[in-house]
Amino acid sequence: MADHARKRDLPLMFIGVLVALVGAAFIGGGGWLASLGGSWYYLIAGLGMLFSGGLLAAGRRLGVTLYALVFVGSLLWTLWEAGANVWGWIPRMDVIAGLAVLVALVAPRVRDGVARGASYGVAGLLVLAVVAGFGLVLMPFGVSHPNPVPAPGSAALGTHVGQDQTADRPEPGDWPAYGGDHAAQRYSTLEQINRDNVGELKRAWTYRTGDLLEERWGAETTPLKVGDDVFLCTSRNILISLDAASGEENWRHDPEVSKDAIPYTAACRGVTYYEVPPGGRDGNEAGGDAPDNDGDHLVAASGEAAARRTGNVDDGGACAKRIFSGTLDGRLIAVDAATGEPCQDFGDGGQVDIKNNMGETPPGYVSINSAPVVVRDTLITGHQVLDGQRRDAPSGVIKAYDAITGELKWAWDAGRPDHSEPLTGDAIYTRGSPNMWTTAVGDNQLGLVYLPMGNSAADYWSTPRSDAENEWGTSLVALDVTTGKPVWHFQVAHKDVWDYDLGSQPTLLDFPTDDGPVPALLLPTKQGEVYVFNRRTGEPLVDIEERPVPQGGAEPEQRSATQPFSNYHSLKQPDLTEHDTWGMTPFDQMYCRIQYRQADYRGMYTPPNANRPWIEFTGYNGGSDWGSVALDPNRGVMIANYNITPNYNRLVPREKADEYGWVPREEKEGGDHGGAEGQGDPQAGTPYAIDVNAGWRVKWTGLLCKQPPYGGIRAVDVKTGETLWDRPFGTARANGPWGIRSGLPITIGTPNNGGAVVTAGGLIFIAAATDDLIRAIDIETGETVWQDALPAGGQANPLIYEADGRQYLMIVATGHHFMETPSGDYVITYALPDR
Repeated sequence: MADHARKRDLPLMFIGVLVALVGAAFIGGGGWLASLGGSWYYLIAGLGMLFSGGLLAAGRRLGVTLYALVFVGSLLWTLWEAGANVWGWIPRMDVIAGLAVLVALVAPRVRDGVARGASYGVAGLLVLAVVAGFGLVLMPFGVSHPNPVPAPGSAALGTHVGQDQTADRPEPGDWPAYGGDHAAQRYSTLEQINRDNVGELKRAWTYRTGDLLEERWGAETTPLKVGDDVFLCTSRNILISLDAASGEENWRHDPEVSKDAIPYTAACRGVTYYEVPPGGRDGNEAGGDAPDNDGDHLVAASGEAAARRTGNVDDGGACAKRIFSGTLDGRLIAVDAATGEPCQDFGDGGQVDIKNNMGETPPGYVSINSAPVVVRDTLITGHQVLDGQRRDAPSGVIKAYDAITGELKWAWDAGRPDHSEPLTGDAIYTRGSPNMWTTAVGDNQLGLVYLPMGNSAADYWSTPRSDAENEWGTSLVALDVTTGKPVWHFQVAHKDVWDYDLGSQPTLLDFPTDDGPVPALLLPTKQGEVYVFNRRTGEPLVDIEERPVPQGGAEPEQRSATQPFSNYHSLKQPDLTEHDTWGMTPFDQMYCRIQYRQADYRGMYTPPNANRPWIEFTGYNGGSDWGSVALDPNRGVMIANYNITPNYNRLVPREKADEYGWVPREEKEGGDHGGAEGQGDPQAGTPYAIDVNAGWRVKWTGLLCKQPPYGGIRAVDVKTGETLWDRPFGTARANGPWGIRSGLPITIGTPNNGGAVVTAGGLIFIAAATDDLIRAIDIETGETVWQDALPAGGQANPLIYEADGRQYLMIVATGHHFMETPSGDYVITYALPDR
């Protein structure tokens, strides 16, 4: 009777069957993985669990013993693969430990069962170990502080870029350019808010723009502050002026941009402030002589330019002070900064259309989503060309206009780089040539504009590109603003087929060398490399190496044998291994390990492959993107937030893409409602479409296949390029599987888009991460000393300004569809309590 009762022990049978089923899953997936050359652990553990479960269901003590061996073996394997990294323990041990608790609880029920006290004690210890492991997850990890942060006054990296405009030498309480000033250092001398009182920071006022989107949202806006006013643009390019102290609306101007014009994202990163120089309306030329094309000497600005005031100019009538903004439908708008009324003397009633001589431009194909730049009264703009649609997409031509009249002065097209004369009549700029979608930077003193260029149309296929495109694509290009012709350039990716276009706005500084300070340019890239150039000549101030990279792929004859790597500083992470794959459980980690083994991956610059998927690490959202870096010029410290996310890509043959219905956007029935960039893009005019799994996600959970962290923030000594401190950046509070907001304050290091601002108060202010928090970070320790939850994602650069003697922090929180943060229309300011 006893044996019969034991055979019908339902709890024991249930646990036995459960262990066996898990074992069977391990055997299936593990066998597949082992056949691909991956880890044999899952197959071996699965066999152990299958037999253990069968024996447990039969009431045999050997089942307990066998499972104990599986547990100990898994523990040793985890130690070998993951070491002390607690994130590596989660998918390797969570299911194994959970089953171990259940096996321990039923161990007394088998024949010759284990003593109940010992079994329950083991179960209790296992539960405590799991709780302790969860506690470890809550602790900071991956934080390093190898070098002390220099004190204030230990450096002088401020630089002279002329004095033509307010943003060349801004007032301490202003923020008159997208990057803070024309050097784009993203630094404020204000110190009313500092490390001692930042904990008292409260919301001062909030403004709603009313421009809310249900798809493709992500304005990415950094407003300007000049005098008493704040100027900003919304997702669909509505221009707004607010009172800087109260947030009351002064005016708004709606250029009436259609939703059809929205490209990949409805982004308007910023606007441009410009003051017409005295005598400018009478046709006087501003600025000094242009540098010689060899760029080997610095040329001072003319006496007229040097005599300009850096503050407000005398009121010269309507539009003496103007706001320029690009639009998503390819227009440049000029309005009066005082009233918001169009500047009638600029172009056609206050606007020009950059699409002239571009040929066919379907809606969304030509969009200005970054602030144009003014150098010596020349207004220069690039534009985004919609990625992934056609090889013969519109040209990426850079156009320059007279900032007063709107007359087209020159047009530089990377497809015809030796020419800058504007085309007329029916002539068309080179179709598909490299574009500049991000923010340029200019030097009024030198008369140069620095363009961070993208690659040619059809990002992942290079055979049809011309020699000129191959030379100038994905390069930093310095143009003479007088002639529109190149002075120097440097290419950061040869024959780019990874979408490694330059996204970061360069930063200008005086770089310390053994021979004294040199006017320099600092350039971060998506690959994680950071370069430093003499901005007059393009000469690297720190060595750059050409290193061998993987060859072969779908276009072996096209691949460059080497690629450039900076010896200054790199945000690049070690190459991925199978051990770096991740998941909530061993099942999704096993899936990711199988995908890893199925793919071609041989490190950075693994070429696109037509026969199987390939892993791109970092991905197109890796390293430093449009948020760029911030610089404390008085400490000599660079602050860089960065992404550590791979892409899992595949080239899709044209006939298969046709079966899927992957056609250019203008040919889609019912329109295109978004998705990750590159996800089923047709690349019409090439043999292959492209399918990008951005972030390399598990399709049924939405979690990334790579182990955390996914993003970080770092302080770097500008002079030496050494890391001062580094830490994962972003928590899991707004992230989780299946899109569930977990609410957990666990630091996982999230993907982050948007940059930082640094202040003389010893603080770094940044949002950017996908946890919808804005933070203040102590620049000396890297520790968060204040934070606030935003009502929408903060994928934008904040700014610091002063109004009526009070210092404000401002962030535009509109969320971002690609980052999957909530949509909003908020302009939020913070200040210390008004005592």
